[in-house]
Formats: sequence, structure tokens, C-alpha cells
Amino acid sequence: MGNCCKCDKTVGCCLDAKAKNIRRDIVEMIAAAKSGHPGGSLSAVEMLVALYFGGGMNHDVNNPSDDSRDRFIMSKGHAVPALYATLAEAGYIDKTQLNTLRQLGSPLQGHPSKVDLSIMEASTGSLGQGLSVGIGIAIAGKLNKLPYRVYVMVGDGEAEEGQIWEAVMSAPSHELDNLVMILDWNKYQLDGSIEDILDWQPIPDKFKAFGWNVIEINGQDIEECIKALEEAKTVKGNPTCIVSSTTKGAGVSFISGNNDWHGKAPSAEECEKALQELK
Repeated sequence: MGNCCKCDKTVGCCLDAKAKNIRRDIVEMIAAAKSGHPGGSLSAVEMLVALYFGGGMNHDVNNPSDDSRDRFIMSKGHAVPALYATLAEAGYIDKTQLNTLRQLGSPLQGHPSKVDLSIMEASTGSLGQGLSVGIGIAIAGKLNKLPYRVYVMVGDGEAEEGQIWEAVMSAPSHELDNLVMILDWNKYQLDGSIEDILDWQPIPDKFKAFGWNVIEINGQDIEECIKALEEAKTVKGNPTCIVSSTTKGAGVSFISGNNDWHGKAPSAEECEKALQELK
């Protein structure tokens, strides 16, 4: 990576700093709400940084309704704190709103709500539905001859839903090379590890069998995320699945890899400890 256009640091260094800022906001907003899902939010950070700041997505904070903008859908809607923090870092929403997460009347609901926050591309959180919505938007782009791409982040526990696999079968038949599914493969779901509950490996082979282009990466490496997103743009005739291997709770030592933090908010003391780590 070269130098950042705004400072004398490398681009990678600046993106790492954004990832830390986003993680701090995730921890603070969930602690303030005393409710939320830190584990799956923290595992998604590097990919969101690559999408919004690393050139992965075509978007313009000054023209958020541009018909040609790329679309991002957080299908694993419980991880929306990561998206809110990213949108705030990018300037789409006011950072002062973040600590209203999950409050009555706040636009920042516990799952993405387009009714409450119009910048959301879809209301999600009923697991398994986001990929189908993304397919519909991708088809619309093809029919309207618009250049946008659609990115859908799906959880690995969520991917056990039958509707996901109906969508996986459908997308290649429409030759949706403008669709990218990002599988946040953090190895855990609510009740335990994917391996113990319903081990559906080998994952890449399954998507390839349905006609998808597959890219496997370390999803906690921003540079790998950027390269995968760029590679997906070169694929013609097929949708792409990025199997993004991550760690649940990544970035905070006492949350990382600990599924007890799937849906538990940090206390004030735990929040401060995490923020100290993320300085």
C-alpha cells in the first residue's frame, strides 16, 4: 500500500487506525445501551473498513442516494453496531448518535431498520433473509443497467438457514456478477461453536458446487479484504462468496474467541478496560 493522501502515514496504517476507532465506538455504544452483540460486531470490522475506506465500495457521503452507489446489506443484523460505527466514521451519521443505540425512539435500533434510518439499504435481523434481498437489488441493477454492486454480509450460524441456500442456488442462474456475499466465518453462533452445532464444512466446496466464485481470506487482515474485494470486481458471469475467516470478538483480549460475549454488554469497568486496549 502507498501513502495516505491526508497524512504521511501509509494507507494501511490509516485503515488500522479507523478499525480501532470503530472498535472503540462498538464497545462504548453497547456498554451505554447495556445490551447488544459485541462478538459478531467486532469480528466484522476489517471487512467494513475495506468496503467503506479501502476502495471496496463506490459510495459518496455527499450523495448517499446516488442510484449508482454500491449497496451494503448487514444480513446478520445483530452485528449492526459495527455498521453504525463505520457509517459514523465515514460521516453518514453523527457520532453523538451512537450512544443512543437501542434506545426508544432512536434511529439506531438493535437491528438495521430502514424505517428508522433511511440510509440502511434494508431492514434485517430475521436471519437468513438478507441474501435474498441482495439478490433482488442485484437483479434490479442489471435490469436498470446501473453499474452498482451489492455486498451482503452473512453470519456463519445464519448460513445454516434454508433460505440462504435457496438464494445461493438462485444467484448464479441470474449471472449476478454484481453480487458479493461476505461470509463472516467467526466459528460461533448463539449457542456454541459451528463445529459442535451443525458443522457444514467444507464451505468453499459447497459454494463452488452451486456455481459461485469463491475467495478465501483472513478477514482480520484489511489488506487481504481489499484484495478480495478487488478480485471479485473482475469476475464475470458469476456471483462471488468471500469466505472471511475471523475471530469472534476480535481486537479486545477478553472478548476475543469467547462466545460468552455473543450477546452480552460490557460493564463500565469492562468497557474502560477494552478502551485502554484500543488506544
